[in-house]
Amino acid sequence: MSKKDEKKEERKKLKKELRHLQMELVKLLEWIKYKKLKVVVIFEGRDAAGKGGVIKRITEYLNPRYCRVVALGVPTEKEKTQWYFQRYVAHLPSAGEMVLFDRSWYNRAGVEHVMGFCSEAEYEEFLRSCPEFERMLIRSGIILIKYWFSVSDDEQERRFQERINNPAKRWKISPMDLESRKRWVEYSKAKDKMFQYTDIKQAPWYVVNADDKLKARLNCIHHLLSLIPYEDVPYEKIKVPPRQSDEGYVRPPVEDQTFVPEVY
Repeated sequence: MSKKDEKKEERKKLKKELRHLQMELVKLLEWIKYKKLKVVVIFEGRDAAGKGGVIKRITEYLNPRYCRVVALGVPTEKEKTQWYFQRYVAHLPSAGEMVLFDRSWYNRAGVEHVMGFCSEAEYEEFLRSCPEFERMLIRSGIILIKYWFSVSDDEQERRFQERINNPAKRWKISPMDLESRKRWVEYSKAKDKMFQYTDIKQAPWYVVNADDKLKARLNCIHHLLSLIPYEDVPYEKIKVPPRQSDEGYVRPPVEDQTFVPEVY
């Protein structure tokens, strides 16, 4: 077997394993509902590190009523006057829910600090208060899990170029992404300081090597499943009731309806 065929076979096996892990995620979410757990998973990392792809694979087969993705935009003028964590608190889970934050309150330790969107005093206060805020969440019964997706300089550049040259992916490149590329070292320093203050025992940072997207997805999902012990939830066998009799019902003429043209 050639190296190309071996690689193709390996990817096939990894995709099969991904499907298996996704089915385990379904069981996990059922357990979260059954035990009324409250789970928060934070996804942070470099631009183009693959956070969105992992989140998509996690949620692909999950009930959106109990697994929500939170990706907040730029704060409004009103939100800028609030306690910094206030707008994130509104999205925390109720019992039986899992919430995935596609970027989170750690914006302040990264983009806001590097790009000058917050003052130095606000940044330093975040570093002091964030660990206490997270300990408070954990004491309240929330399971807090934090992932940092690490991508190499060369791989990030390759992905940027791919997005720029692919019309289907071009929307993923923003002026902020390009600016962050110019400030690679500043972001590295900000990440190091963020870890220094917020990599706490109660809520440690888990670093995902994200240079290989598929393997990163598998490793992250496998690790997530390992952090929350779960079992199969007992459920009653579903019985489909007989359909109501259509006696006395007269269907309107099909010609009176407007159908979508059957092009395919």
